[in-house]
Amino acid sequence: MSDWNETQRTGFGSVPRAGGDVAGVAYDQGLRKHMLSIYNYMASGVLWTGIVAILFSWGGMESPAASLALNGGILFWAVKLAPLAFILAMSFGLHKMSQTTLQIVFWSFATVMGLSLSTIFLVYTGESIAVTFFATAGAFAGLSLFGYTTKKDMSGFGSFLIMGVIGLIIASVINIFLQSEAMAFVISGIGVLVFAALTAYDTQRLKREYQHVRGTDFAGKAVIMGATSLYLDFVNMFMFLLQFLGSRE
Repeated sequence: MSDWNETQRTGFGSVPRAGGDVAGVAYDQGLRKHMLSIYNYMASGVLWTGIVAILFSWGGMESPAASLALNGGILFWAVKLAPLAFILAMSFGLHKMSQTTLQIVFWSFATVMGLSLSTIFLVYTGESIAVTFFATAGAFAGLSLFGYTTKKDMSGFGSFLIMGVIGLIIASVINIFLQSEAMAFVISGIGVLVFAALTAYDTQRLKREYQHVRGTDFAGKAVIMGATSLYLDFVNMFMFLLQFLGSRE
């Protein structure tokens, strides 16, 4: 992964306070501004994804989303897999891209995610989707606040959580062929727990990362990549929760 993501593994440590209280206050203000920028980007991305999903599924079984799902084929899989391609492009092309290019890729990613997620409006009722969304938003806010304020160093959980995500992907692919409801239920439960933990972990990681990127040309890119991490945590937690709370049409 990119170098900016690796800096957080150098140790928890304490926030530098060179110059006394004035420097400390300036650091805290800069940190709050940095994190607020991340949350604004993340929330705007989620909102835009939702708008695209609603518009693409407008009309129910007569919508473009229904046509895409029913026809299947290359276009269907292209839409489903495109978000992964954008994430890989952002991760591996991070240092080659300008901040403006990275912004364009982020919004393109959020748009394609909206197309990919639009089919949930054909499967679940709008009311249950809304309930799940607000439940996810509440849980995300609480978990992110915990990650921001806790004194416990969560860096040791990183490898474990990444393994959990890989395990979820493998299990989900296997269940495409097995079509086991029991296995789907277990995957959803584990998925909620993994991405709940990732929300707290990523928040703390991004908070600590600030001391490495503040005052550098990379700070703007770090905001976009941080927003992408939290965006993925939110969307994945929402999708797994929907398996429990969603009422089918």
